[in-house]
Amino acid sequence: MSRIKSIEIVDFEFDSPNKERTGVGQLITYKKGASIRATKNAIAITTDDGLRGEYVTNWVASPATRGEMDMLAPFMIGRNALAREEIYDDLKREIRQWSGMGHGPLDIALWDLAGKKYNASISELLGGYRDRLPVYASTYLGDDKAGLNCKEAYADFAQECYALGFRAYKIHGWNDGDARKEAENVLHVAQAVGDRMTLMLDPANQLRKFSDALYVGRACDEGNYFWYEDPMRDNGKSAFMHQKLRGMIKTPLLITEYVRGIEPKADFVLAGGTDFLRVDPEYDHGITGGLRIAHLGEALGLDVEVHACGPAHRHLMSAMRNSNYYELALVGPDCPNMVAPVYTCGYTDQLDCVGSDGCVQVPSGPGLGVTYDWRFIRKNATASRIYD
Repeated sequence: MSRIKSIEIVDFEFDSPNKERTGVGQLITYKKGASIRATKNAIAITTDDGLRGEYVTNWVASPATRGEMDMLAPFMIGRNALAREEIYDDLKREIRQWSGMGHGPLDIALWDLAGKKYNASISELLGGYRDRLPVYASTYLGDDKAGLNCKEAYADFAQECYALGFRAYKIHGWNDGDARKEAENVLHVAQAVGDRMTLMLDPANQLRKFSDALYVGRACDEGNYFWYEDPMRDNGKSAFMHQKLRGMIKTPLLITEYVRGIEPKADFVLAGGTDFLRVDPEYDHGITGGLRIAHLGEALGLDVEVHACGPAHRHLMSAMRNSNYYELALVGPDCPNMVAPVYTCGYTDQLDCVGSDGCVQVPSGPGLGVTYDWRFIRKNATASRIYD
């Protein structure tokens, strides 16, 4: 038995160029010459027989998530690191009154540890059969400066992505909730590249009223969009509202990014609130939880789309029959993806990761198949804690 001896969690920072925070909260958009200081978390789990599992977060790095990891980590000490199902079930119960987003990175690190023990990739452990995944470029929010500041800019960036090899493109619009502006953008981009690229729209819950969501949804119908995602300020939580919207437009809805875990997602889809399901191994209790959601969709005959990017996301998707596209989020003209520059193995989730076949590669090495620059992580650390 490989018992968990210690769990180290390190918060670290790095500068991400040509971005600024805008609006209320943590919205990020383009600003040439500016930069933001981004925070991520690095996790290392070690066992008494010398095994080590690692993960660096991409999407859940917030004080709230770090607090949840600090809450859960002590419950893992002394446990069998390979008993992921038992640990999953206990941690899910323990975190039941919170978001659960601190659970995912810990579970992913356990999968990395198992892969290294057996000298197999996580994809191989999962029975994965795809080593290349179709990818879409997923844009930053629009701005009012010189990035994605108008419908023409969105169309131009779609053309740029097409030239790089992307065959699918998702729009995140502006944060002001202007339905007419959003609808004009939807139709303009469709006219520019709709004959060559699969198109999706994600207003990121910025449309204020049901009538706005309906108006933009009908533009998606006209533009033949592949899906319409999280349109309104219900924050992706109202199954009733989305069921009503589904009955009034033709474009399939993709909801449940903000509904955590298998049971609430099952309730949401059975209530008629979505056409596609969302899953994210960071958001949804790790790879262990993500697999459950993939199989939930499969049982109901639905596709399950993986939210965002990262090596864990690629491994999960490699074993999913019912998933269409890997999301390269977030990108924009002259605005790189805000993932941590910690890979020493050549792994990347920047625009240049796409191949001529419109796909990205699933890492093939043991565990996650990536190597992290712990020297960089420790040099840029802002907080660190070891549980043992």
